[in-house]
Amino acid sequence: MPADNVTLEIKWGKETLEYSGAPAAGVKHWKQELQDLTGVPAERVKLMAKTKGLWKGVLKDDFDLGSVDWKSLKPPIQVLLMGSATQVVAPSNKTVFLEDLPPEQAAAVEDPSGLVNLGNTCYLNSVVQCLRAVSPLRRSLQQFQVNSSLGSNPSQAQSALMVTSLRETLQRLDSQATAVHPASLLQATRVVFPQFAQRGPQGQPMQQDAEEFFSGVLTTASSVLNKPEIIKAGFENGVTESELSGADNLIDALFGLKMKETLTCDELPTSDAEPPVISYDLHRKLVCNIQGGSDMQSNLNVSHIAEGIQLALEGKIEKHSDVLGRNAMWTRRQRIARLPRVIAVQFGRFYWKATPDSQDHAGVKCKIMKPVAFSSTLDVYDFCTEEIQKILKVSRDKALVEEEDRINRKLKGQLVNNDADAMEVEEKTKGEEVEMDDELKSALAMSMEESLAPVGPGLPDNFQGIYELFAVVTHKGRDADGGHYMAWVKADNKSSGGKVEKIADTDVDNEDWYVYDDDEVSPCKTEDVLKLKGGGDWHMSYLNFYRAKK
Repeated sequence: MPADNVTLEIKWGKETLEYSGAPAAGVKHWKQELQDLTGVPAERVKLMAKTKGLWKGVLKDDFDLGSVDWKSLKPPIQVLLMGSATQVVAPSNKTVFLEDLPPEQAAAVEDPSGLVNLGNTCYLNSVVQCLRAVSPLRRSLQQFQVNSSLGSNPSQAQSALMVTSLRETLQRLDSQATAVHPASLLQATRVVFPQFAQRGPQGQPMQQDAEEFFSGVLTTASSVLNKPEIIKAGFENGVTESELSGADNLIDALFGLKMKETLTCDELPTSDAEPPVISYDLHRKLVCNIQGGSDMQSNLNVSHIAEGIQLALEGKIEKHSDVLGRNAMWTRRQRIARLPRVIAVQFGRFYWKATPDSQDHAGVKCKIMKPVAFSSTLDVYDFCTEEIQKILKVSRDKALVEEEDRINRKLKGQLVNNDADAMEVEEKTKGEEVEMDDELKSALAMSMEESLAPVGPGLPDNFQGIYELFAVVTHKGRDADGGHYMAWVKADNKSSGGKVEKIADTDVDNEDWYVYDDDEVSPCKTEDVLKLKGGGDWHMSYLNFYRAKK
């Protein structure tokens, strides 16, 4: 039996509100009352459950609130409300109804379109929405044409079909206001990767891993997006061979990290040390190891993404030593030797646990729920080789000196906004120099005398190794083979009026984002995204996407 009246704790931005309503009244009635309480129009009220046992994703208008066992829930019953309060005013221009607009215009006016869940396909939907925000990839996909010669190579033909299906799905997301059915992309994916067609005991499609789908998309696209004109289309300002540094396809030019691995033997004294073994490899993502070390032997508590990445790049392995004539322990150390324009970071939340005491000894796939924080930017300086660090340091030192100079001028009351005052300040400060050490002076001299060597394709001038977060794939649930994936993507447009507010007590811009729960799309803010660090049953980050910050 439904409860007569239930009390909810509504989290709305920085406010926490208390709302009491009858489940029998229905969702629309609740939204109307919340409009009176918050000023958020009822049609824009988005309610997401934070307490387990309520509803999945965004509360839909046709959901039966009486189906919830309210009496079994322990207070407080927490619900997240998303939506901005607006003041209703009379229209000054003739009203044009959305249904009267062409599909392309309607798609531009409304919130971005979602993707229909075709049966446990949230893994696909979430990754596609993140790739939608990668502009260089979108530009290159427009240049891709299926070559008739691919018919003689079935594998290449299947890859081309998957890439064209991805392009068509992204185009439909831009051109229609209603949710898109990704049937063609799903079918093409299952042809290239049959494991994504697996079904459960009852015949239902099985849940798949979002990272495995993402890696599959990159692998497939790299095999066909390899023509020079396709690679160049992804870089609006062009790209040189030295910048590509061996990248022979768009995916490696855009996502590829050239990694330098150094192995040193631990069991030899320095004087008799065996020469280190150096090799290079290509990765298309970084891993944040949240178990405490890549060798699984460390008990370090990883609480931030930078700590997890650092640990994943280092570890211990057993390897043959020519000097000792036997296997010995070696230290493995990886560093980035070429930076990409887009960096994907996978949080190592899923792992395989052996079950020797079970009947089948098959083991189980487990999920790590611990919180791992991340910020709106990622500094990769410490993860780079010394050669890359040297180049990045020139730009970083130059920016530091400029910032110190700006602060000094401001403190002296000499910060000016027009050319006349600037000339006066120049006379006053002539002969003055900002104090800097010899290292800073040599770095600045190098930046003025010669152009810096490229650290990666298409990176901004004076790049400092700072990347900004623009998309996140999250996973909710304790079951590694189940649960639900959602995408959180930064909006293209800035906040209204061009002025972006700061997150409370920080210097971080609280920008506009969208959360994609399959076909349900809702607005949110940067502060909501930064809370996706884990530690409970709520959505937690699994894939973070960063782009080079200008």
